[in-house]
Amino acid sequence: MSVVSDIKKISVSHEEALKQNEYKQLVRSLVESKFDSAPKAFVHTYGCQGNVADGERLKGMLEEMGYSLVEELENADLILYNTCAIREHAEDRVFGNVGALKKMKYENRDMKIILCGCMMQQQHIADKIRASYPFVDIVFGTHVIHKLPEFLYRSFATGKKVYELPDNDGVIAEELPVHRDSEFKAWIPIMYGCNNFCTYCIVPYVRGRERSRDPETIVNEAKELVANGYKEITLLGQNVNSYGKYPDYGCNFAALLRRLNDIDGDFTIRFMTSHPKDCTSELLDTMAECEKVAKHLHLPFQSGNNRVLNDMNRRYTREKYLELLNYAYSVMPELSVTSDVIVGFPGETYEEFLDTVSLIKEAKFTSMYTFIYSAREGTKAAKMPDPISKEEKGKWLRELIEVQEVIAAERTASMVRKTFRVLCESISKSGLIEGRTSGNIIIEFPADASVIGSFRKVRVTESLTWILRGELAE
Repeated sequence: MSVVSDIKKISVSHEEALKQNEYKQLVRSLVESKFDSAPKAFVHTYGCQGNVADGERLKGMLEEMGYSLVEELENADLILYNTCAIREHAEDRVFGNVGALKKMKYENRDMKIILCGCMMQQQHIADKIRASYPFVDIVFGTHVIHKLPEFLYRSFATGKKVYELPDNDGVIAEELPVHRDSEFKAWIPIMYGCNNFCTYCIVPYVRGRERSRDPETIVNEAKELVANGYKEITLLGQNVNSYGKYPDYGCNFAALLRRLNDIDGDFTIRFMTSHPKDCTSELLDTMAECEKVAKHLHLPFQSGNNRVLNDMNRRYTREKYLELLNYAYSVMPELSVTSDVIVGFPGETYEEFLDTVSLIKEAKFTSMYTFIYSAREGTKAAKMPDPISKEEKGKWLRELIEVQEVIAAERTASMVRKTFRVLCESISKSGLIEGRTSGNIIIEFPADASVIGSFRKVRVTESLTWILRGELAE
């Protein structure tokens, strides 16, 4: 079967897209007749950058249906929570926030409450919402976000609850409008889903199997963003290294990076997240050779112990991971590496945890996202014996963080008096301009707000544990 026909097989058809456009117009007509002015929509996204990208598409559809987007949920006519299922804490926050909407719903019967995203793709969660939160109007999973117009129309037209959680391998929905949250930084999802089935992870069950977008579509989207003045493009995928593998597009991730790097313009390319088992020397060489690709690699290692890695089904060893890092540093001495680590995986002993600490000391990460293991219903790890208490795991986590803080402080201290090209992003709480280096390290410096959205050369004058302070070098 050809690549083109494979893409069509998993893509939402043009006919379906036209159908949803018709529903958009029907909803717009309904809300124009129901409300005196444009109804207000509050959209909040939990979780990863992939969810954020989905949230931008949900916002785009709502705008085309006549809603104005607001930052506060008070007096909102529609409240949409785009949820995350990665950790228990994220789910608890959603339930708490949804429960708080009950009073608002009964005071405004016309208000629509919508829950979607990874958390809703789990049947036991949807059942809990149906039983305990009957004031929620619409619930749908990750595979049907393109059908929001249809769901909203059905809710308005019938007054009945809408629950849509199809159990399939997922689709690719192009032709969706996008409300970009930033005027100079953009997310481009290049693939969806995951085939890895790490034993602790719920993603393959809620996001479906790996499926890659057409490379021509991605390149054209990037060209349009650059033409509109965007300075940073971040490519997204649960495992970007697998881009183009299922099926073989004749364009793997390294080749895609080179095509994007060839686009005319002054911009930076970032990507996340990479899986070590698919991180190749070809990819690392490409990063080194492409001047627009940021010299930052997010490469989660999760554990420094081989037995634990095997139980996690990560399909690489401690030795392989360190070999990758050594090669990456050899071709990019300035490379900044960040990572993820899970503390207290079921069955992990303190001695095995110390292997993780020793890997951190050897790898010298710029920063890490650290988590105590959180059991996810439906995963293999949730059924494994887990005798270590949360209190003990908390002690291990604090020990690990103390080690990483020393490493991070040494790294930032080595950057003092050096000059970096920085994308100016915002005004920090301290009133300074906040930007990021190519290595994704935050730097604050005094400057006029007019620099936001542009690149500037900044000389580092002071180092803190995680961030830098500096001054304009121009």
